[in-house]
Amino acid sequence: MKYYFKFLLLFSVFILSTQCKSIGKEQKDAKDQEQKAKPNFIVIYTDDHGYSDLSIQGIKADVKTPNIDRLARNGVRMESGYSTAPQCQPSRAGLITGRFQSRFGFEMNGDSLNGFKSETTIGERLKSVGYTTGMAGKWHLGATDEITTHGFDHVFYKNSNRPGLTNFNFDGESIPLTTETTNMYHLDACSKAATTFIEMNKDKPFFFYLAYRAPHVPLDATKKYLDRFPGEMPERRRKALAMLSAVDDGVGAIIKTLEKNNLIDNTVIFIIGDNGAPLKITKEDKPGGGPGWDGSLNDPLNGEKGTLIEGGIRTPFVVYWKGKLKNGTYKHPVSALDFAATAVELAGLSKDDTLDGVNLIPFLNGENTGAPHDKLCWRWGGQSAIRKGEWKFLKGDDREYLFNLDEDIEEKNDLLSKHPEIAKQLKTELLTWSEGLKPKGFSKRNMSKNDNIFFDYYLEGVPYRKPLDGLLYKNNKIKTDKK
Repeated sequence: MKYYFKFLLLFSVFILSTQCKSIGKEQKDAKDQEQKAKPNFIVIYTDDHGYSDLSIQGIKADVKTPNIDRLARNGVRMESGYSTAPQCQPSRAGLITGRFQSRFGFEMNGDSLNGFKSETTIGERLKSVGYTTGMAGKWHLGATDEITTHGFDHVFYKNSNRPGLTNFNFDGESIPLTTETTNMYHLDACSKAATTFIEMNKDKPFFFYLAYRAPHVPLDATKKYLDRFPGEMPERRRKALAMLSAVDDGVGAIIKTLEKNNLIDNTVIFIIGDNGAPLKITKEDKPGGGPGWDGSLNDPLNGEKGTLIEGGIRTPFVVYWKGKLKNGTYKHPVSALDFAATAVELAGLSKDDTLDGVNLIPFLNGENTGAPHDKLCWRWGGQSAIRKGEWKFLKGDDREYLFNLDEDIEEKNDLLSKHPEIAKQLKTELLTWSEGLKPKGFSKRNMSKNDNIFFDYYLEGVPYRKPLDGLLYKNNKIKTDKK
């Protein structure tokens, strides 16, 4: 009898152990399925990319971006998609943190990075819920060997044809952070890094930030892409279009890789420009591809990089999620800050009120028919602006302007004298918003001589007279060319 009870005991232990293993496996499988169900995120961030320069915008006939057009046609193209700044560094800080960059004191190129370093990035947020993260291309937010400390597991830093820095290779292997020596054209290399990352992480949720240095100068397109744009045109325009064609090829390769791995249905893709194109007013077709106009265009917008006029901050902006969005164009203003807020909620994180953006998906799928934002605000150097509905109030030092963007997208008709009460209300709201920035209130910086030249030309209609010794401007500083 005692052997019988012993057998029963051992059998019970075996059954219980089997059941526990089964339950454990079921729980693990459920967790794996839950992780796989989380959408992947890809942000493609272009550099000094003017509003005109996607062919689907229907503005310029010379630009060719069929792969981005495909995403826009089957996703949503924003008519009023905005960057957070008319300059590279602050706009990137805003995108990566999801917070307006002046909240942590990083308003202009060259400002201290200390505030940014203390922020939680979208990469860090997504890593906290099981995402693998990566980036390729331009960083511009401090030391490149510290990118991994800002929430990126896999790094392929490369923004020129010089060697970059990476911790994975194109065989899909993780390696110690080392010098990148692919010898590929930098835009093609960044595209290859993106597709390699997807292959490496196809079985888990991922976030990839692809920051192409295009069409930012130096204009360095290869013959392969230049040959796609024959005929008479400014050489700088040809080079910009060629660089954008390289970017578009990369987007095509990413789409194919996602489709091949059955990931296209569950991947959210944002394509955003970091700021408008630098026209240098004259759009001079200087020889070579160095400083000057980058060949991109902002039509029909007024202004350019370095201004809070529309041409400086309204950029190409596309969101794609296969089968999840109402295809077409979207008229309400949206911000690059919306990416982080969207990703946080879709990844299952709690809504975070410290983020300045909103989850765009309910607005883009038709669930919410209202506008995502009551208003959008900017502060950059001596300039400040607010857009609320069709109205935009713009301030530069003591200069003030009011435009109805629904009726005047080119910002040619200042309505301040006709609607002083609207201007006053918007100025009050802008000031209230700016009290949450660092430092508080309207900018304590004055517009530079260069900023005033821009405002004179674009907003006041003052003819531009190039000084006899030439005019070069970079990073908000005037320099004279003594050639």
